[in-house]
Formats: sequence, C-alpha cells, structure tokens
Amino acid sequence: MPKPIRMSRRSWVAVWTVLCAAGLAATAGLNASSAPEPQPEKPVGTECAGRIADIEAQLAKAAEREDGGDGVLTFSRIRTGTEDDCRDALRDHFRGAR
Repeated sequence: MPKPIRMSRRSWVAVWTVLCAAGLAATAGLNASSAPEPQPEKPVGTECAGRIADIEAQLAKAAEREDGGDGVLTFSRIRTGTEDDCRDALRDHFRGAR
C-alpha cells in the first residue's frame, strides 16, 4: 500500500487560501448576475398624488414644530370604500426616504 503524500502546513494554508478566494469570487459573481432589475415607475393616480402631497405637508409641519422633543407623528387611515386605497403608491414613494 502506497504511503500518503505529506504536506507541510504552509501548503495546506496555501490550498485553503486559494479555495476560499475561488469560493468568494464565485459567490460574488453569482450575486451580481442574479440582481433584480429595477422596476419601472408606475404612474400615480391623482387621488394618490393628493394623499402623498398631504402626508408630505404634514411631515413638513411636524418637522418645523419639532423642538428637540421625542415626539411621534402618527397617521390614521379611515376606509372610505374606494377601490384603490393607494397603499402601494404610498409604500413605493416613502420607501426611498428610509
């Protein structure tokens, strides 16, 4: 039975370094190739645009009144029975502000 090839610690470290670098490069390549394409902007209806403008005005007023306190600005939503409650438009518009 043949004797196994003996490797020094430096050789093992070099092999593991090369394998780790190859794995990181492959992972980075896969992540870059599977990035989702940006979605085209959806047109916002006039009712939703009015709601967004109203909320931004309320935020601007709250920012002016803020005097260093730990206040919380809340919004309540009342269902008016409309088909489009602008949930997606509001989410899309204010998601960029985070």
